[in-house]
Amino acid sequence: MTTATSGSSGQARRAGPSRADMAADQKFLARSGPRGSRNPWHALWAMMIGFFMIMVDSTIVAIANPTVMSDLHIGYDAVVWVTSAYLLGYAVVLLVAGRLGDRFGPKNLYLIGLVVFTAASLWCGLAGSAGMLVAARVVQGIGAGVLTPQTLTVITRIFPPQRRGVAASVWGATAGVASLVGPLAGGVLVDGLGWEWIFFVNVPIGIVGLALAVWLVPELPTRAHRFDLVGVGLSGVGTFLIVFGLQQGQSAGWQPWIWATVVAGVGFVSAFVYWQSVNTREPLIPLEVFTDRDFSLCSLGVGITSFAATALMLPVTFYAQTVCGLSPTRSAWLIAPMAIANGVLAPLVGRIVDRYHPRPVLGFGFSVLAIALTWLAFEMAPDTPIWRLALPFTAIGVGMAFVWSPLTATATRNLPPELAGAGSAVYNSVRQLGAVFGSAAMAAFMTWRIGAELPDGSERDAGDGAIALQLPEFVREPFSAAMSQSVLLPAFITLFGIGAALFLIGFAPAGVGAAPPDFDDRDDDDDYIEVILRREQTGEPAPVSAPPEVLHTDPVESRRRRRDDPPSRPEPIGFAHNGSHVDREKRFRPTGDLPPHWHGPATRSDRSAPSPGRRVNGSTRAARGPRYGPDPDDDARGSGRHSSGR
Repeated sequence: MTTATSGSSGQARRAGPSRADMAADQKFLARSGPRGSRNPWHALWAMMIGFFMIMVDSTIVAIANPTVMSDLHIGYDAVVWVTSAYLLGYAVVLLVAGRLGDRFGPKNLYLIGLVVFTAASLWCGLAGSAGMLVAARVVQGIGAGVLTPQTLTVITRIFPPQRRGVAASVWGATAGVASLVGPLAGGVLVDGLGWEWIFFVNVPIGIVGLALAVWLVPELPTRAHRFDLVGVGLSGVGTFLIVFGLQQGQSAGWQPWIWATVVAGVGFVSAFVYWQSVNTREPLIPLEVFTDRDFSLCSLGVGITSFAATALMLPVTFYAQTVCGLSPTRSAWLIAPMAIANGVLAPLVGRIVDRYHPRPVLGFGFSVLAIALTWLAFEMAPDTPIWRLALPFTAIGVGMAFVWSPLTATATRNLPPELAGAGSAVYNSVRQLGAVFGSAAMAAFMTWRIGAELPDGSERDAGDGAIALQLPEFVREPFSAAMSQSVLLPAFITLFGIGAALFLIGFAPAGVGAAPPDFDDRDDDDDYIEVILRREQTGEPAPVSAPPEVLHTDPVESRRRRRDDPPSRPEPIGFAHNGSHVDREKRFRPTGDLPPHWHGPATRSDRSAPSPGRRVNGSTRAARGPRYGPDPDDDARGSGRHSSGR
């Protein structure tokens, strides 16, 4: 069975793994044992423990930044490196981690990443200097980068297409909720136990997640891959140089060597893109993934969202703790409405994504996010009541809920199975690169606005951590203005997400639980053919219908009588059988001899009674029609539509 398409044959579009690949994975899962392998949701929830933990660590440090500055006696640039180092290590490894998972199995790479992340968390808590803390955060980011792409790859391979949207929405909602819950957990831990415990808490959670993953996550077939070490080196060096230049530029006065560093980073990234285009063996990033418009636009959208979410936390944290005088816990509760709104709406948005086009959903989410960030920027003043700040934070959570899940569900839906690993790696890399650049850009932007707003000398004191936890009264107003202006940066960047949403192609979801179609539209090469029947026009007046009494009620006799002496009747008007319109002012009659199977008109009783049929396109249709076939007007009146190409 095939579907009709308008015009020439429809082009093939893959909507995920092919049936052969899905069948192979399902057979492999059935043989792998009963330990959750036959229920993909068990494996998903087991992996979400580790994924949630590493996403929390992406933002948990933000709430502790003022305390870390004070304890380690470092400035804004140095404390931001504690966050940027983690994100940078995370992003660089993501590019190759997807291929490693395809080669050695996503479960094995997930377990390795979780072990590295847990051990590095212990190292972070034991660090006694800024340099050691930054080094431990790099290793922690590497473990997180190895783990993350395996989660999305497993979702793609163990869930059927009609349920994959819900599973991907759970994945996206986990990332969104974790990025907002991180500051809440960080505030409680910093106030109660000290900033070191924001890392120590990962150790027991990591051990539990490791045990559940070993038990519940299934083994999946592996695929042989080559590894593009040249691409890894070019992308890693280029990203590091750009981030370093952006983050250190403002404190270094944007000297020529800073600009040279940024330009060199752009050059390395350009060389990386060129290398991917000429590498005929197996590039790190197959550029064909970007031929899917939805994947490209969703990757751009998730990068923008990560930029905004990461950049927002820096000025908000310093505003709450240094301007408003809130403790880490209270400052974390200040942004709790974001997490609450996002968590409540995430399940609803997941169902919406599977039923409706993603363009209006994402357009709404990005619009709300941009408006809410701008609203928050205007509310950030020294004397603003806390309840007034809760309103824009709630709106930000609503916008995040309508962005995270739809982006994830739409991005990888049309990728073929051979690009699943690389596609998930690219998507996650862009998300992390957005967070890295958001952190670096916000550090430079904050330093610039602090220098522009604070009096001479105060900027230097604020930069070395001397007044990180307590601002003099004469500094509160300009410092608050600097933080308020800094929030406008993510608000502006979010506008590009609205533009990306407008150009999405989207898909036609079948609904949750709908059965897959019986046809494979990738092989559909049928043409839709519209046949227009034409009959010779005559100048004869319109015939008059014969009175009912001349017709016999007996079906056989009436048909014989109509065959020998056919009565006159008006010709069918309105819509012809093939869907073409017939002018009501014209009448037609057949030309030539009558066909042998012609039986003449039938009465209503004849039409309702059983009658012999004839084969039409493989089906039996009642021979109830006149010399020209069944009356199409009866069909139009009865069903409200006419047949087309049937």
